[in-house]
Amino acid sequence: MINYSFISAAGNSPSSMISDLVSLWIDDYCKGVSNHEILEVNIGHCSYLFDNTADRVIVAWGISYGKSSEARDKSRMAGHPLGNGKNYHRGHTIPHTMGGGTDINLVPQLGKVNVGPFRVLEKKAVATPNSLYFTYWKYPNKSTQTPSGVDQGFAAPGGRLEVSSFLN
Repeated sequence: MINYSFISAAGNSPSSMISDLVSLWIDDYCKGVSNHEILEVNIGHCSYLFDNTADRVIVAWGISYGKSSEARDKSRMAGHPLGNGKNYHRGHTIPHTMGGGTDINLVPQLGKVNVGPFRVLEKKAVATPNSLYFTYWKYPNKSTQTPSGVDQGFAAPGGRLEVSSFLN
């Protein structure tokens, strides 16, 4: 796991932490992947770092606007490739209830994590407008699109950065 301890939300707006976090994520990702083309993609109020060479999302982050009332595009999600077996879901990097969509926002995620402990910080972010929420996806090698782990983070305005890590 990345050492997030020097990043503090206390006295800072959650959005002011993003540039430090982006630097951490890129440095960490590049340690394990020498051939990459990292792009920043912004969709609505969500942002993503995407490795165009490996065709995979590295990190997603957004500032919460509270609970989204948009309907889930189930037909679009059904078309998202999975192929990782019955233990995996099409997990959202940014929760749908916070405005996360499909396509770039979906990763193969272990079901027991997706519908279990992963929900704690997702729910906090959705319930806390102006909070920062992120997921940083880790990969075991340069050729897979299935993450081996994820750091999940949340920071309320004026609060501390909370980070949980999960194996995938």
